[in-house]
Amino acid sequence: MNSGGSSGSYSITDLSREFSVTPRTLRFYEEKGLLNPKRSGKNRIYSAGDRTRLRLILRGRQLGLSLEESAEAIGLYAPGTPNHEQLHLLLQKIEEKRQQLVSQREALDAMLGDLDRWQTNFEAALKAPVANHQWRQKV
Repeated sequence: MNSGGSSGSYSITDLSREFSVTPRTLRFYEEKGLLNPKRSGKNRIYSAGDRTRLRLILRGRQLGLSLEESAEAIGLYAPGTPNHEQLHLLLQKIEEKRQQLVSQREALDAMLGDLDRWQTNFEAALKAPVANHQWRQKV
């Protein structure tokens, strides 16, 4: 279709190659109603709008957004406007994701601390005489 031109229409191969996704991924997004290619026989013809939506879906995925969250943000997109509603939603989703990741990092740090303590105790137990099971008392 496009193959580097500016016709505004793209084949499934064009978009697959450009965004490093499989054709199956594009069909999945189509099934979910996020992409709406036209048909020419058995071929799908994606528009510039489909290409933009795909870019936004993949960007949302990089940010850790669910497909539903990305779809919600895409649904708020209005060409020719400042898209403040969309931007506010995205900022809210980013903050929620940030808080989730901070919580996960805190849980991981606590786990790593526990592992360090267990490792230290077990290493000490290996160095101690067989009859001295100090690690049991420290744990």
